[in-house]
Formats: sequence, structure tokens, C-alpha cells
Amino acid sequence: MNRIGTGVAITGCGSAAPKAVFTNHHLSQIVETSDEWISSRTGMKTRRLASTQESLSQMSAEAAQNAIAMAGLSATEIDLIILATSTPDDLFGSASKIQGLLGATRAVAFDLTAACSGFVFALITAAQYIRTGVYQNVVVIGADVLSRWVDWSDRTTCVLFGDGAGAVVCQGIDTGDRLLAFEMYSDGSQNNSLNLAYQGQAKSLVEELEVSSGTYQPITMNGREVYRFAVAKVPEAIEKAMFRAGITSDQIDWLLLHQANQRIMDAVAKRLKLPSEKVLSNIEKYGNTSAASIPLALDEAVRTGKVQAGDLIAASGFGAGLTWGAALFHWG
Repeated sequence: MNRIGTGVAITGCGSAAPKAVFTNHHLSQIVETSDEWISSRTGMKTRRLASTQESLSQMSAEAAQNAIAMAGLSATEIDLIILATSTPDDLFGSASKIQGLLGATRAVAFDLTAACSGFVFALITAAQYIRTGVYQNVVVIGADVLSRWVDWSDRTTCVLFGDGAGAVVCQGIDTGDRLLAFEMYSDGSQNNSLNLAYQGQAKSLVEELEVSSGTYQPITMNGREVYRFAVAKVPEAIEKAMFRAGITSDQIDWLLLHQANQRIMDAVAKRLKLPSEKVLSNIEKYGNTSAASIPLALDEAVRTGKVQAGDLIAASGFGAGLTWGAALFHWG
């Protein structure tokens, strides 16, 4: 039965990461860098890298399973699965594979691509299906295996990225709405600042008919431009969401940002006048896991007892596209 005007609650979270730990010391053996150089500029010490035996689909299913268990549901009660990723196992999409691994036989599943903003965009998308009464129980997954697309000889990018998956369960409720407000933005004029682009060469099929044949090239990034963009746009998006929700920054319990760079997170917190102890960060252990970074950090904070039921979280994702967005929600 469709229930128009249903509220949204985020009732479970889960995460998964590859076994292999890749340290700054390991990186210093590949490119000219050091632990001090990387950690002082990014806040990163280690990251996880997926082996040839570990897939995005398996990690995503594990994260989703943990989130479904926390929400007190079974996989067969899930109506919809949204996978936010830029690195699927299959270019046609990996969400359906995850649905099969979970045994979520009633769920429809699809991929959503918005790079490092992907999880926030997927969360907002899930909320619309719930609010319009179409679906009741939705799993939102953020997962990426960026190690597949890193140029390990490029010092400006290879030190940044790691692999992982995080998930939440969103449910329809009749007692208010726990997702208070959101903002979403795109600026394609700055698209070349961060790319994982296709590159092809002409391949002749028959006379006067050619097609492009190639593959995706490693990640390229203009770090300075991305930093400037994030520090300017992310606080603005969060402030607009706060205005929509009618709240002030002193009411926020936790700032949960895409884990791109500790310096960016510190700068955003300062702009919002939030103390550093309110910033959720696990970038030191996982690096930049793209769409996975926000749910990974959330799951860790919930399971260690840092985030409590009812806490108000300001979340924001930002990255390639360029895209950025913010969501304000009460946990649990």
C-alpha cells in the first residue's frame, strides 16, 4: 500500500573493507614520498586495497548484510537497493549482483554514479521513494574499488585512494521525518578537475566506417582546484540545508564529510564554527574511498558508541563531476 507523506528514518548501518593494509611506508617504496609528507598533507596513514579475489559486489553485500541486521530486518523485506559507485565489477551495473548475493528476492536494484557525492545523492534518492510511499525498506550502499584505476607512478593521486564499502538501511516511519533537509549541486564546467576518462582509438570495421575501441584511463586530478572548490562549496551547501531545516550549527552533533583530505574537513568545520571534536574522521585508516567514505565513517562511529540514537548529523559529499551535496539527519 502506498503511503504518501511517510517520513524517513536511517535505522541500520554496516561496512566492509579489504584485508590488505597499504601503508605510507609501502607507498614510499613505489614513488618518491614519505609518511610525513603524506600524513601532513592529507591526514592519511593507511588504506585498504582489494585483492584479485575481492570484488566490489562481495564487499557491498557484506556491508549491506550488516546494515540489514542492525535494522532488525531480513533481506527478503528489502524493497529497493541503490548502489552508489564509480567502479562497478560490471559496467552494466553491480547492484543486481548484490541483490542476488543478499537473497533480497523482492528488491529492485540499480547503480547510481556520482563519484564521491554518490552516497549522499543515493540517500536523497532513496528518501524520495520512501516519502512518496512507493517503498518501505531501502538499502543504500556506497562502495568503490579505486585501486583498479590508480596510476601507481603518479605521486599526486596514488597516495590518496583506498577501497571499501558502507551501507545504511532507510525505512518509512509515521512518526515524523528524520531526514530534515538536503541540497544537491553539479557544475560540469569544472569536469576536467577530476577524471576517470574513457580513451579510445579509431578501429576500422568496413570501408568508411570506424568505431572507437579502448578503455578507461587512470584517475587524473587537479588537487588545488578540487581543494578550492570543496572548501568554498561544501559549507555553503550545509548552511543552505540548515536554513531549510531551521537549525543552527550549534545544534549539530556531528559533521560527517566525504573523507577526501583532513585539511578540507578542518577548513569546512572552521567555516561552520564547529569544533574539531565534532568532526567524524577515519581518513587516517582508510584514505579516500570515494562513495564508501561517508557510510564507512558513520558505521565506525555508530559501532564504537560515538554516535548515539537521535544525534543530528550534517553529512556532505563532494567530488568528480563536479558534484556536491549535503543531508541533515537524525541517526536512528
